[in-house]
Amino acid sequence: MAVFALVNKESKERQMNILEEAIQTRRKIHSRPEEGWTEFETSYLVSERLKSLGWQVYIGLDALVPEEVLGRNPELVEKAIERAAKQGVPAAFLESTQGYTGVVGTFDTGRQGPRTAFRFDMDCVQVQETSDANHVPVKEGFASQIPGMMHACGHDGHTAVGLALARWIVENKEDLCGSFVFIFQPAEEGTRGAGPIAAKGWVDDVNFFFAGHCGMYCQQGQLGIGAKGFFATSKLDVSFTGIPSHAGAYPERGRSALTAACSAVMMMQGISRNSEGDTRVSIGKLNAGEGRNVTPVHAAIQLETRGETEEVNNFLVKNVTNIVRGAAEAYEVKYEIKLVGHATTLTTTPKGVELLKRAAETVEGYKTVDIYNSIGGSEDVSLLFKRAVEHGADGAFFMWGVNNKGHHRADFDLQDVNTMPPAIQLCQNLVRQTNGITNN
Repeated sequence: MAVFALVNKESKERQMNILEEAIQTRRKIHSRPEEGWTEFETSYLVSERLKSLGWQVYIGLDALVPEEVLGRNPELVEKAIERAAKQGVPAAFLESTQGYTGVVGTFDTGRQGPRTAFRFDMDCVQVQETSDANHVPVKEGFASQIPGMMHACGHDGHTAVGLALARWIVENKEDLCGSFVFIFQPAEEGTRGAGPIAAKGWVDDVNFFFAGHCGMYCQQGQLGIGAKGFFATSKLDVSFTGIPSHAGAYPERGRSALTAACSAVMMMQGISRNSEGDTRVSIGKLNAGEGRNVTPVHAAIQLETRGETEEVNNFLVKNVTNIVRGAAEAYEVKYEIKLVGHATTLTTTPKGVELLKRAAETVEGYKTVDIYNSIGGSEDVSLLFKRAVEHGADGAFFMWGVNNKGHHRADFDLQDVNTMPPAIQLCQNLVRQTNGITNN
């Protein structure tokens, strides 16, 4: 493992212990990936680690507002609870979650000072990990043990970085002031988990808010700072319900949900672009019909809209809604539209950007530091940033480099030994600036 220059008083040995523990934690989480709203094993690991460090821990309904939860499948939740129990997660913990994942930890140094928050996401993606013998998780024995699930977006590394920083804060609390809020977020994939946590008010009284993501535009040795960016997005599930009939004997008696769905999909492709910003409409999945000779009764569409601004995204959602309603009326079928995920654009502050730039200056692992005013894709941490900044906080988003050919791939890897230590040190440097006694 590489040794990086230390700029505070703790010994290199203590720092190395933190880094080594972080890598082992990442690998443990990597082997047990859990999709959004099912992260019971990971939530237990996080909560137990935080408690052992002396943090106050909030889980389940104590961490979020259930009415704001999007895209949660109760059947998957129940299966995940059973799986977690088989893996040794205590029944008392599982009962205490009331079926909701996510962990928030708070820590007070006992000295007056700023309140600083970080967000770390925990969920995996639905990808089957490669079995290639050269893939590091395969080679070193920590590949996914759950078929069809993989930490192919690096959230295992994010969670491990958060726990490492939590430990470092405790071990260096004599040099720090103020307090901390660490959000270990469920269901970032599909932009489902940040909203319920934001609604609980965790970032309403913070002075600083930061969040990061591995990779993205940054390869190993690079650090990116997001000043602006991300598309506002809405994830929509659309269903049509028709009337069955024998397709040969009585075709006029049926009402085809499939035809309505196909018509709606084609019309969505023709939604006008918008002069106020870039637009995206993606129909990712369409299932319909019962059989060759039955008028199709059911059709289901999974789609998403993305807009450069919240207003542009709302324009797209309005058009999608009008199209679905019109197709249902034209083909005399029923319809339903469910919002199952949402995120907005990135809101940061110049001071937050500057703090990140200064924090990176003494990290040996970063040869380049670049500012990004445009970040493609979407991230629901944007909802937390928006709320924090609107309540007076400073903050910015960062991307810590890992060598990757793109996320959500079966061969994605972090190169944790080389990339996690500088990411952890970056966060430590941030905390020294925001909550160091000498800086306050």
